[in-house]
This record gives sequence, structure tokens and C-alpha cells, in this order.
Amino acid sequence: MSCAAYTLKGLPRDCEQSMGGIAEVYIANYEDVTAVEVSNADGTEGKISTITMGEGKKFYKYVLRKGAGSFTSTATIDNANGVNFVTTVLTFNMLRMNTQKRIEMTALSVNELSVIVKDANGTYWYLGKDNAVTASNGTGQTGTARTDGNMYTIELSDESATYPYEVDATIVAGLIA
Repeated sequence: MSCAAYTLKGLPRDCEQSMGGIAEVYIANYEDVTAVEVSNADGTEGKISTITMGEGKKFYKYVLRKGAGSFTSTATIDNANGVNFVTTVLTFNMLRMNTQKRIEMTALSVNELSVIVKDANGTYWYLGKDNAVTASNGTGQTGTARTDGNMYTIELSDESATYPYEVDATIVAGLIA
């Protein structure tokens, strides 16, 4: 007997280019997002089709340099205990330490967040559907050599029932401050 809510369907060979990295990150306070709706595709959950924000609330845009961010999703599965969840860790750098970025690092470190990530392929991903995204690590470094980075690095973590949902690209522009 299977407990699976999803049916295997197979995948054809994918010949499209696939680039790693993140282009942009959009972050809002978790409480500012009042609803997230997922469209259905073939009877299963598909993309996020609607994100509703509180009155006057928006996501804030963080534009990243090439090679300055990534996210990794890792499934934790324990069949004996019936545990199955996915932890997604988003890491990105803010180059050149200064007061404005120190204040932003502090805000990211203490708040509960909702996050949209635009990857290098132009696909949007949502973190925070099931639970708030929270900081799990943060550093500030000056570097030693002239070629070392002077930057802040933030690590944000999301624990959800599944891997991040893709966000319908047509809804993103209306969510950004």
C-alpha cells in the first residue's frame, strides 16, 4: 500500500541549457504575505499562481552579482518514523561591508521571511510556503588579500513539506517594491 500523493509519470530527455546561480532575490516579512495559492496541473500541485500581500506590503529586491548566491534543497526522509521534509538553504553575498548592508544583515537575521528567488535560468522559486524562512547563519568579512571579498554573507533556511514551488513569472512584477 502506498501513501504517495503523487504519481510517477517519467520525464523525457531534457536538452535545454541549464545554468547555475541566482540573479535576484525578493524578500518580504512572512506576515506580509496573506495567501499563497498553487495551481493544479494534471491533478497534482503545480506552480504558485497567486501571492496575496497585505495592504501596501511588497517584496524587496536584492540584485546579486554573478556567482554570489545559490540555494540547495535537501530532503530528510526517515521511513521508520514517517518523517519526510525538505530543507532549502539560500546563501548570498552582499559585497563591500557598509552601514546600510550591516543594518540589512541585522534585519534579515532577526525577522521571519518569505522569499522569491530568480535563478540564472529566469525561473522564480518560492521559499516560505509552509513555514517562515529564517536566518541560519551570517558572516561579515574583510578578507586578507586584495583579491579577497569584503562582504556580508547571509544564509536563510526554509523547512517545507516539499521542494520549492516554481512561481508563475507573470505575477512577480506586481509583488515588488
